[in-house]
Amino acid sequence: MSALPLTIACWDYDRTRAIMDGRVKVEGCDVNYLPLAVEETFFRAFKSAEFDACELSFSTYLLSLSRERDFGIPLPYRAVPAFVSRVFRHSGIYIRTDRGIRSPADLKGKVVGVPEYQMTAAVWIRGILEHEYGVPTASMSWRNGGIEEPGRSEKVPFTLPPSIRLEPIGPGQTLNAMLEAGEIDAIVSARAPSCLGRSPNVARLFPDFRSAEKEYFRKTGIFPMMHVVGIRKTLVDANPWLATSVYKAFLQAKDLAYPELTQMAALKIALPWLGQEVQDTVALMGKDFWAYGAKENKTALEAFLQYHYEQGLSGKKKFAIEDIFIPSTLEISRL
Repeated sequence: MSALPLTIACWDYDRTRAIMDGRVKVEGCDVNYLPLAVEETFFRAFKSAEFDACELSFSTYLLSLSRERDFGIPLPYRAVPAFVSRVFRHSGIYIRTDRGIRSPADLKGKVVGVPEYQMTAAVWIRGILEHEYGVPTASMSWRNGGIEEPGRSEKVPFTLPPSIRLEPIGPGQTLNAMLEAGEIDAIVSARAPSCLGRSPNVARLFPDFRSAEKEYFRKTGIFPMMHVVGIRKTLVDANPWLATSVYKAFLQAKDLAYPELTQMAALKIALPWLGQEVQDTVALMGKDFWAYGAKENKTALEAFLQYHYEQGLSGKKKFAIEDIFIPSTLEISRL
């Protein structure tokens, strides 16, 4: 029996490299791995569904899934709980230092820029502000657009409740220039604006963000997930074994990446104190600190689904965990 051709688009992560270089096989498949930048993968996946399997923005996936559920607009992909990108996000809040913003509570009433309101990093940041610091999304005014280049817009259309005020910036404007000029009070973003470090009036809300993020993990046990892996729905329907094969491959590749972090005789990764960093991370988060699986990430998933719904992005009903992943991969996560 011939192998199923499968094109996978995913960035060149240490935790996926074994699939890319062939050390880990996707059972039953002949893989063509495209190591594309995440922005390009997202655009091509949600615009024209070019790939058989690919990395997807978690928030955009949920938003698209809600459009399919509520309005019958088809979503070509279904996800498996392989979280190839995860990032703590206290570092992603940038403020004007001349606006009296000394703590999260001071963001109430302020004008905050965001590249895309629906982007996963922004959903996490707004959820953390509301649930950890008592700063509701509706207490701020939002402006969306490109950070460094004008013309960026939301990938998927959506309608927000009237309580949330979101307006696009002008066609020739950028959030970075507006923050530097004092036309907005803050930015939340996965990428730092270039005026950080250049403008004397721009800084992070959490200067010691690492300590804040560690404390957040100690309190909640949450390591925020940014991306999931999606598989073309028609392929899964035609080949019911495929989702498990893909998910198992991503699990195996991730597990192969861990030992490379602890090779001390000759450092495989160009960080001089990597060994100590790994020890500190394991002491705080456990040996499988980058865990995949729905059961293994129940607290973080439930928090994100709650944030997504509260912020007006999940449509008519909050999703449950079992609504968003291919059922067979929920079972394998319990083995």
